[in-house]
Amino acid sequence: MPNATNIPFQRVLDALLDSESTFPPRYLYQFSDLEPKEVAELAKIWDQVPGWRRLALMEDIEELGLNDLLLSFEALGRFALKDSDGKIRLLALRILGEYESSDLATTYLQMLESDSEMEVRAAAATALGRFVYDGETEAIPEKLYQHILDHLLNVVNGADAELVRRMALESLGFSCHEQVPSLIDTAFHSDSIDWVASALFAMGRSANEHWAPQVLSMLESKMPAVRQEAARAAGELEIRQALTRLYELLDDPDEETRLASIWSLSQIGGNGVREALELLYSESEDDDEQAYLEKALDNLEYTEEIRLMPFFELPEQDLEEDYDEDDGLDWFTGDGIEEEDDEEDPVD
Repeated sequence: MPNATNIPFQRVLDALLDSESTFPPRYLYQFSDLEPKEVAELAKIWDQVPGWRRLALMEDIEELGLNDLLLSFEALGRFALKDSDGKIRLLALRILGEYESSDLATTYLQMLESDSEMEVRAAAATALGRFVYDGETEAIPEKLYQHILDHLLNVVNGADAELVRRMALESLGFSCHEQVPSLIDTAFHSDSIDWVASALFAMGRSANEHWAPQVLSMLESKMPAVRQEAARAAGELEIRQALTRLYELLDDPDEETRLASIWSLSQIGGNGVREALELLYSESEDDDEQAYLEKALDNLEYTEEIRLMPFFELPEQDLEEDYDEDDGLDWFTGDGIEEEDDEEDPVD
């Protein structure tokens, strides 16, 4: 991180107000770990900063936060949630995505209920997903968790925009509430590609192998958005029967589907997965893809370590049964990945 500790915050504020000059990138670091006094000073001049510059600042802060996990822009994100521009509120929600303070859940509920912008309400519904997970793991008070569930269920069953209702369903994917499976099933069997994709996303979060047949069927979809979510869900649910198709999807024309397949393979693991990912890495000429594959290989190592730990205590027969499963690797060779003929008609 550049040495920005000696830059007076007033100089940063002056640079924000100077719309005729480029805002120095090194000043962005000054927005990390803002003190209450600095937030108050920022508030005094914020409305004087041109909207385009406020938006550019928040975009840069979001990217910086993703690339440097040692920085904390929570105070700035909380401040920007009150901005008059919906695009800035949306960015503030994304910046705050990794923070779990329970008072943020209350703020997100208020935004879900009353924000004037559909995209912001949808982002608030998405942000609440982390708190649904925390509720299931008893990391937040039960009363707050029930309050969140009630609001999300009301949204899914209500009359808000489709995007908002879909994001609420995706957040509910973590929940064991009795209404959630039927809501997911209804979405899955709808005529809307978007609802099907959201249903698959929720299935992946459910940790419920009940959804394996639905996920497997959608790996064959002609719709990229559906294939992508099915590939992601297959990894989240660790569906070993999906391995053959996931290998095939490494050559999918849709980039997001390819990336989802890479990560899911790292989550499922098994014989041949490391070789396949390393082969992709060696053949890739894209720096971003190589960086993603490095993360996937690191995750695969974690997966393999976790899988091995309980095996030391299992009877030999159980180990054999686990590794004798058909994981669809008969067509994989060290020279590459070859497609096998599909014997079934693809599922739309």
